[in-house]
Amino acid sequence: MLRLTDLRGDALTSLDARGLRDTLPRAAFDVEAALEVVGPICEAVEHGGADEIRDLSERFDGVRPEALRVPREVLTRALAELSPDIRAALTESVSRARTVHADQRRSDVTTEVAPGGTVTERWVPVDRVGLYVPGGLAPLLSSVVMNCVPAQAAGVPSLAVASPPQRTNTGPYVGYPDPGVLAACELLGVDEVYAVGGAQAIAMFAYGAREADGTTVCEPVNLVTGPGNIYVVAAKRLLKGLIGIDSEAGPTEIAILADDTANPEHLAADLISQAEHDKLAAAVLVTDSPALADAVDSAVQRQVEHTKHRERIEISLVGEQSGTVLVDDVEAGLRVVNSYAAEHLEIQTRDAAAVAGRVRNAGAIFVGPFAPVSLGDYCAGSNHVLPTGGCACHSSGLSVQSFLRGIHVVDYTREALHEVARSVVTLAEAEDLPGHGQAVTARFPDE
Repeated sequence: MLRLTDLRGDALTSLDARGLRDTLPRAAFDVEAALEVVGPICEAVEHGGADEIRDLSERFDGVRPEALRVPREVLTRALAELSPDIRAALTESVSRARTVHADQRRSDVTTEVAPGGTVTERWVPVDRVGLYVPGGLAPLLSSVVMNCVPAQAAGVPSLAVASPPQRTNTGPYVGYPDPGVLAACELLGVDEVYAVGGAQAIAMFAYGAREADGTTVCEPVNLVTGPGNIYVVAAKRLLKGLIGIDSEAGPTEIAILADDTANPEHLAADLISQAEHDKLAAAVLVTDSPALADAVDSAVQRQVEHTKHRERIEISLVGEQSGTVLVDDVEAGLRVVNSYAAEHLEIQTRDAAAVAGRVRNAGAIFVGPFAPVSLGDYCAGSNHVLPTGGCACHSSGLSVQSFLRGIHVVDYTREALHEVARSVVTLAEAEDLPGHGQAVTARFPDE
């Protein structure tokens, strides 16, 4: 089932960095093409406000939410009606995430550069954040946790969540997001929740939204975080600058670096677990063991037959974005996975912790046979909003830092400025910006 790429021997050593990246499996994700679709949507939201958002929801989601903001009583009811087992699991997820993210909060640091001259780096949370929670193929209530917990730990004073209205909802939830998503928001104390999905949700966060009579429905935000489909990603790219964004997250992906000590049944289950997200999801095995590769392929074919989302999984696993990569040894495998820069990377080898310590590019690393990616999706305490498409070579997953801004506070006395004045003037003159120097010398008129 899994396509085989053989990079043993000269096949790997002959490739430069770009050649290796181009050789490895990767999903096609044409954000530029999607921009042509989302451009008119964003413009319509900017000028049409709440009524235009309702029209777009009816067009794309098959339901027209009359109240874009979910009433508080609906949130309260969703949590009250949540299954006790799901509530307990969600509470555990929140608790572990809060434990991890609490330790990420940065402290202000003051450095004395010279007597009387200090620079303080002060960490300030973003004023208002829009958190996007997908609701297409699966209601990702866990994404509520992963977005809200770090924002709350950072001290963001104003949080708003948007998630698509579900046309299959019944009773009091008609026209609103999935009840599990609503329950998660209520559990986390987020009461500003909008029944808006797709590119129109990102545009609403960027521009705000008003009713035809001028009543404000949603205030604009400063930053938007959270995963979504290609149209959500395109809208984030289009509106970046007007708003800050966390990343342009594409289809989910898992890479596994394994040797002959790994259990093929476990590996197959882990590959399938990510493939069930989306037809474009990537599942890649990198191994130096042909026997393991064959065993995993057999296990995948056997396990897929018993999965709920078989069609979606099979399309993902046979797609160009998935496959098995054969290498000569774990050392060569490290070169491959560092080039691939996976969103999720499992290390299932001898001395897995040491091997994991040599990985430079990954959104999150899962070490050994008892740390599957699905643990990180829900209850590891880590964050599952991670860079995809190779972006882990330059970007990080969502964390408390995502919601903080570093502000330098410069505090110099007259004496401290006088000490360095000549250097400032000299550099200003070197750049032919004499006014810069005069801004300093003006403070010492007698010299």
